[in-house]
Amino acid sequence: MSALRELQCAVGRAVLGLDEASIVEAIHGDGLEPAARLAIYRHHYLTSLTEALKAIYPVVCRLVDERFFAYAARGFIDKAPPREPCLFEYGVAFPDFLAELPAAAAVVYLPDVARLEWAINAALHAPAEAPVSRADFAQVPMADYPRLIFRLQPSLSFLASHWAVDRIWQANRPENETVGRLDLDDGGCRLEIRQQDDAVVFRRLDAAEFDFRKAIADGKSLEAAAAGVLASDPAFDLAKALHRLMGEGLIAGFQLSSPDPIA
Repeated sequence: MSALRELQCAVGRAVLGLDEASIVEAIHGDGLEPAARLAIYRHHYLTSLTEALKAIYPVVCRLVDERFFAYAARGFIDKAPPREPCLFEYGVAFPDFLAELPAAAAVVYLPDVARLEWAINAALHAPAEAPVSRADFAQVPMADYPRLIFRLQPSLSFLASHWAVDRIWQANRPENETVGRLDLDDGGCRLEIRQQDDAVVFRRLDAAEFDFRKAIADGKSLEAAAAGVLASDPAFDLAKALHRLMGEGLIAGFQLSSPDPIA
């Protein structure tokens, strides 16, 4: 490892609050104590990442207030420093961190609101792919349809919650003048989140449609996805569900699973 690389790694560790003593001697104070100069870098590091998290999770911030959000963000940053080069990629594990944070335990819906906000952020920055057309399926024999595995649009994700997090999010967006009313008796929701043109949209799905699309998104074959839904809802119309999925331009590609070996 080069001397420059070793120096950069040492500075990185010190900014993270690790092994500060090994780098202080290499810092030229220029009128300021080396430890104080390092503290400036660390403050900028924490402030930049906190602001990045606030930009991704604005409703979470509003629900708990700025001081608590800064406290939670600081704990998360210390536990999970960034590994990605772009700030909008940072914070995927923040909802799980909130779910384990004792100080946030009373705000039971907070982790799922955060999961919705991360899904919105991920959808906004996801690439869009050209959807397949019905003509693209002409090459697939009907007998092979059960083996179809679909690749859905990269921006597409699904979220099931015990809470009405879509309504909580809508009621507490930063542009709203007042904090919205929270009714925890509103029930849960099953949401589909995706990019549409230059915006991100989400909507509620019924249980069967949600389970079918989620299974497809998880890489299950058409046969396996349909079987799982039909086991709980025998009235589920597979043909119509597939027609809707294709008509909404959500299928970006497909392949056939390997055939079952002959016994």
